[in-house]
Amino acid sequence: MFGIALLPIIFDADAEVEETLKRLQSQKGVQGIIVVNTEGIPIKSTMDNPTTTQYASLMHNFILKARSTVREIDPQNDLTFLRIRSKKNEIMVAPDKDYFLIVIQNPTE
Repeated sequence: MFGIALLPIIFDADAEVEETLKRLQSQKGVQGIIVVNTEGIPIKSTMDNPTTTQYASLMHNFILKARSTVREIDPQNDLTFLRIRSKKNEIMVAPDKDYFLIVIQNPTE
């Protein structure tokens, strides 16, 4: 009975995540979205597997280093958002307790 009561909540959360990803993907200039767990494993992605794996692995390491740097400067602080802009694209990361949301977009948008 307890599991049945939780099922709609889980379903609603999944539907909400899917809707959020669709909304982000529909934004002008967005090339891809990747959701990565705290171990660097991609959970969801709108990109092909090799690209997803590359971004997930490299950004996971970068995010951990950035978070560590912020905390070393001020132990009471934490990384809340990270933006990297290059000539070809812009990578935006919103780290959370359980996952990292990575959005790759055109830099002119």
